Amino acid sequence: MMDMPLPLTRDLVLIGGGHAHALVLRMWAMQPVAGTRVTLINPGPTAPYSGMLPGHIAGHYTREALDIDLVKLARFAGARLILGEANRVDPVAKTVTLAGRGEIGYDVASIDVGIHTEMPGLPGFAENALGAKPLDTYTRRWRDFLTAAKAGEVAPEVAVIGAGVAGVELALAMAHALRRDVGSAAKVALIEAGDEIAGRNPETTARLRAALEGFGVDIHTRAEVTRITAEGVTLAGAGSAPSRFTVGTAGAIAHGWVAESPLPVTDDGFVRVDSHLRVEGHWDLFAVGDCAHMTHAPRPKAGVYAVRAGPVLLDNLRAVLTGGKTKDYQPQKDYLKLISLGGKSALAEKWGRTVSGPLLWRWKNRIDTKFMARFQDLPEMKPSPLPRRVTQGMDEELAGEHKPLCAGCGSKVGPGTLSAALAALPGAGRADVLSGPGDDAAVLEIGGQRQVLTTDHLRAFTDDPALLARIAAVHALGDIWAMGATPQAALASIILPRMSQPLQARSMAEVMAAASEVFAAAGAEIVGGHSTMGAEMTLGFTITGLVEGDPITNAGARVGDALLLTRPIGSGTLLAAEMLGQTDGRDIAAMFGAMARPQGDAADLLAGAHAMTDVTGFGLAGHLLAICKASGAAAEIDLDAVPLYQGALALADAGHRSSIWAANREAAPVEAAEGARGALLHDPQTAGGLLAAVDAARAASLVARLRDMGHEAALIGRIVDGVPTVRCG
Repeated sequence: MMDMPLPLTRDLVLIGGGHAHALVLRMWAMQPVAGTRVTLINPGPTAPYSGMLPGHIAGHYTREALDIDLVKLARFAGARLILGEANRVDPVAKTVTLAGRGEIGYDVASIDVGIHTEMPGLPGFAENALGAKPLDTYTRRWRDFLTAAKAGEVAPEVAVIGAGVAGVELALAMAHALRRDVGSAAKVALIEAGDEIAGRNPETTARLRAALEGFGVDIHTRAEVTRITAEGVTLAGAGSAPSRFTVGTAGAIAHGWVAESPLPVTDDGFVRVDSHLRVEGHWDLFAVGDCAHMTHAPRPKAGVYAVRAGPVLLDNLRAVLTGGKTKDYQPQKDYLKLISLGGKSALAEKWGRTVSGPLLWRWKNRIDTKFMARFQDLPEMKPSPLPRRVTQGMDEELAGEHKPLCAGCGSKVGPGTLSAALAALPGAGRADVLSGPGDDAAVLEIGGQRQVLTTDHLRAFTDDPALLARIAAVHALGDIWAMGATPQAALASIILPRMSQPLQARSMAEVMAAASEVFAAAGAEIVGGHSTMGAEMTLGFTITGLVEGDPITNAGARVGDALLLTRPIGSGTLLAAEMLGQTDGRDIAAMFGAMARPQGDAADLLAGAHAMTDVTGFGLAGHLLAICKASGAAAEIDLDAVPLYQGALALADAGHRSSIWAANREAAPVEAAEGARGALLHDPQTAGGLLAAVDAARAASLVARLRDMGHEAALIGRIVDGVPTVRCG
C-alpha cells in the first residue's frame, strides 16, 4: 500500500525573520515535527544580519553578504513564507493581522521582529534623518549618499545621534568610507546626551575615543539635540553639527504595533516573557530577540542573546506542539563584545578587559562569516533516490536527471500531446457554440449576447494559499482579458493537502479572501465551486466573461503589425530553480509581485489589437506560433528586446529548465534562437503577460502608456509575410 502524507494538524507561525527564528528554521529542517504547518511572516524576502552592518557601511562587505535569504531558508525548512507586515497579534483569538491582507490563525506562535532606532518625537527627524534600524532603509540611503558625496553632489557631512556601541561603530565605519572616497573634506559628528561615549570600563572608552579622533570624528557629549534640519543638527545653546546625512542610534525603540496589540508589555513597549521565553500568561505564544523583555533576567539589547536563545526556543516550540515540557533559558551574564573600528581593526571587551587590533577584526570576521555560512551554504536539496528497479523509459522521461516535477504551468501536459487530444474531438455541433478548441477561451452565443468561457488551474509553487490564489486568479483571468471580454463570474476549484478541520478553515478563508479581492476588482464574482483534499495544493478557476462584438482571437494579426508583450518571461526557469534552492529570494519575491498584478487595465488599453493571447504554459514561442498559424503569417522576434525577470537569464545559462521546456521547444522551434535568451522563449509562464499584434504606428505610444500604468511592457518583434513560423530577426 502506498504511504499517504500525514495530515497537517497544527499551525506554527513565526512572526519576523530575526536571528532566533532563522536558527529555528535551520534546525527545524533537520528534525521537523510531523503534522506541523510552519509559517514565517516577514516584510521582505531577506533578513539582514546586523553584526556585519558596520563592515558593510565601511565597505568591507557587500550588501548581499549581510542577508539571510528567507525564501531559500523557508524552502529548506519546508515552511511557507508570507511576505507581509504584521501589525497586530491577538493572543486570545490566536491571530496575526497583516497589513493589506487580513488575519492568519495560529496554534503556536513566536515573535521576533526586532526594534527600530527612529526618533519621531525629535523635531525634524522624520523629514531629515533616519534610524540605523530598519537596516534596509539605512544601507540603501547610505549607498546613495556616499555615491553623491563622491561625485561632489552633496557635502560629505554626517552626524550620528547616540554614542553607544552601535553609534560609535557606525560613526567609525562612515568616517572610514568617506575618508577613502572623498578624503579630508569629510566631516563626521558623534552626538551623545550622556557624559561619555560607550564603554563599560575606562580602557574601552579611551580606545574608542582614540579611534574616533584618528578619523577626525567630532565628539559632542552632554549634548541635547533640539532640531534636525537638512543642513545639520541643532544642539541646545549655540552649538550645531553640520550634516547632510543624519543617523539615529540612541536606544532601542519597540515597534508601536507591538505595544498596541493586546500583549503584556513593559512601559516602553517590549513584550514581557518568562524564563521559558513564553509571553506572560500565554503558554502557546513566545517572543525572542530585541523585541522581548526577559523578566527573569533583564539584559541589554544584543544579538548574542537571540542567537543563544534559538535552540531553547526550538525545543520549547516542539514541546508545546507535541504536548511535552518546556525548558528554561538562562542567558549568560557577560558576553564577548567585538566592536569594529572603521578599518579592518576591532576592539574586544569582556570580563573588564579590553584589547584591540587587526587580529581582533579577523576574529570577528571569522565569527560573523561562519554564522552567515549556516544560512548561505544550506545543504543541497535533492529528491529521494530512485528505486533500485524501475521500468524501461524512466531515464528518457527524466532526461537523465532526477528532478522534482515543476509547479505552476511548468507541470502542464506538453503542447504536442494536448494538440493531438484536441484534434480527436468532434467538430462543433451547436449553433450557439461559436468556437472550437485551440484559442484562449470558448465563445458562446446566448440570447444575442456573446459570452466567453475558460478554465485553468495551477499546481502550487508556493505554500502561501493567499498568494497562490491571487496569482491563480490573475492567471485564469488572462484568457478573458486576452479576448477583450469583461469578466463576469467564476467558479473555484480547490484542492488542499490533507489537514485538520481548523487548518482547512484557515486555508479556505485565505484562498477565498484573496481570490475574491482579485475578481471583485476585475468586476466579477465568485459564485461557487468545488473543494477536496489531495496530495498537494492545487487551485483553479472557471470563468465567464461578456464581450461586445467580436472577441479578439489568435487570428487577425497582419503583416507589419508590431508585437507587444506586457510582462517579462522567465517565471518557469525561476520556479524550477527555486524548488532546488538555487535562486535569489529577492528575485522570487519581485517575480511573485509581478505575477499577482492584474492586467485588466492593460487589456482595456489593448482593446484594438488585431490579435492577442496571454503567454502561459507553452511559452512565448508557442503562443506566438499559435497566432502565426491562426493568422497565416510569420513572426520575427528581437531577442534582446524581450523583457526577462531578474535572475532568469543567469539561471537559464546555468542550465535550469522547467519540466515542460523540451516539449515546448519541440512544438514551437524558433529559428536562430541562440543561448540562454533563446532557451527562455520556450519557458512556460505562469500568470504571463498579454502578447498583442498591434498597428505599428500605435505601438510605441501603447508601450509608453502601459509603462506609465506600471506594466513592464516592451515591443519584441513584428509580424512578417511567410509561412507560419517564428524566427529571431
